[in-house]
Amino acid sequence: MKILAIETSCDETALAVLGEQRGFLYLEKNLVYSQVNIHKKYGGVVPEVASRKHLETIMPLLDHALGKNKLKNIDYLAFTQGPGLVTSLVLGVAIAKALSLASNKPLVPINHLEGHIYSNWLTHKELQKNSKKYFPSVIAVVSGGHTELILMTGHGQYQLLGRTLDDAVGEAFDKVAKLLNLGYPGGPIVSRLATMGDAHKYDFPRPMINSHNFDFSLSGLKTAILYFMEKKQKINQQDVADICAGFQLAVTEVLVKKTFLAAKKYKAKAIMLAGGVSANTFLKQNLKNAADKLGLPFFAPDLKFTGDNAAMIGAAAYYQIKNKQAKFYLGEKAHKLEPLANWPLVEK
Repeated sequence: MKILAIETSCDETALAVLGEQRGFLYLEKNLVYSQVNIHKKYGGVVPEVASRKHLETIMPLLDHALGKNKLKNIDYLAFTQGPGLVTSLVLGVAIAKALSLASNKPLVPINHLEGHIYSNWLTHKELQKNSKKYFPSVIAVVSGGHTELILMTGHGQYQLLGRTLDDAVGEAFDKVAKLLNLGYPGGPIVSRLATMGDAHKYDFPRPMINSHNFDFSLSGLKTAILYFMEKKQKINQQDVADICAGFQLAVTEVLVKKTFLAAKKYKAKAIMLAGGVSANTFLKQNLKNAADKLGLPFFAPDLKFTGDNAAMIGAAAYYQIKNKQAKFYLGEKAHKLEPLANWPLVEK
């Protein structure tokens, strides 16, 4: 089985060719064109700019990914149908449909969040070899647009335990960075400065940490930092580092406690982290510590699979196909496919 995967949900244009060898996944190609430097000057992703850049870059990447053989050796075409920016998704969907029409290869639409979850399978051969051993798993899906706790009971089987009621974790990091005039993308900058600060110097709130559910709320924490800065007025470099450290600790403690309690309640056999914020070393270490306390294995993706990439989309498609869960689209059915900007992983 060989899969060409396409990911254009936000500001990365990504293509991957994924196959199977002796029961394990392997990547022939994993191409990502990032627009981070383009959007820095705007302080965030500008949808119209992102979509134009996707249009410029996707065909050269496609040529690079497929080479001279084009689609001859490809069995399936996987693509991100949503969620994401509709102006970015539409190009990936259009390219996937055109390739299917030209080659008569079936399309497999993939939810972007499911792709992030399967970035763990890309990283860990143990998961590929013994998946059933680690179900059910509690998975913290943490990114710029999403913060959810998912119970995964089997391949393609998900239960939503809780989600953010307002800001996603990555979004909160970016907003705090903006308050501190640190630049974009804010997450990595805040995390780096946090290593130079005293996380206990300022006691910021831990919203909903003692709520009797697994939902999150982060807008109040961001507002608390805004009021703190207004009150303090003069802020030096060390203050900035201390604020970053205190903010990161507050967010992490909420995430870790809720993940820990969910793992206990649902008798999880593993804890996993997924999404763009899974690149955060502090969060990873603290979640691992929580898993260790419960005697559970902890899985997180390699750094190269934490951001948006097509390899994770291919991996999700592979397990859908392998477990006979995939929905295939050809001809007229494929033509009717549209981007789903707000497609939830778990329907309410």
